[in-house]
Amino acid sequence: MSSAAEVLVAVDRVPRWADNFVARHGPTSLVVRDGVLAGEAQDGSTYDVRLPFARAYDGPPDVGGVAAACAPPARWGVLLVRKGGFAVALLEGAATVASKVGQRHVQGRTKAGGQSQQRFARRRDNQARAAYDAAADHAVRVLGQPDAGHLPVVTGGDHEAVAAVLADRRLAALEVVAPWLPVPDPRRSVLEQAVLDAQALRVSVRNA
Repeated sequence: MSSAAEVLVAVDRVPRWADNFVARHGPTSLVVRDGVLAGEAQDGSTYDVRLPFARAYDGPPDVGGVAAACAPPARWGVLLVRKGGFAVALLEGAATVASKVGQRHVQGRTKAGGQSQQRFARRRDNQARAAYDAAADHAVRVLGQPDAGHLPVVTGGDHEAVAAVLADRRLAALEVVAPWLPVPDPRRSVLEQAVLDAQALRVSVRNA
């Protein structure tokens, strides 16, 4: 059996995706196991369907049930950070109610050596730190203060950059949930797609 490949499937596309799987692999039995809807086809191919926002699924073993369990939280957020910029959004259900996208200049790497390289590295680190501080300031304004209660947030971009922003104590009430979104430098279009991807089902497929 091949290694697993994971795809994001929008809720309204799940029934068609499941029908296509059956068409390719044959009749498929379904079972709910450890919070995941698992399917095994006649030819031995399998798939696992995981709910967004790190939820466990405990409904009936059918595709309609798992799709019905995908409603987003009443309030949640998206935070995307890379060295070149950031994007943050606050949502109520599926609707974005506040957002901010910003870019900051952080120099690329240099091939210079010696003291010049060290000075360049310090300047680059300082630029990155300033960019992360600015991203944290905007995240606080968009997502709210800790006294608002724990807020589920989907993150993406660069792991080191996101960790640097979340280290800000004002963001301590954010609860990071799956999936991680490996996005390019955040722009408005990238943020809009990330909001959709955050609400999608994660499907892992292993072909026989």
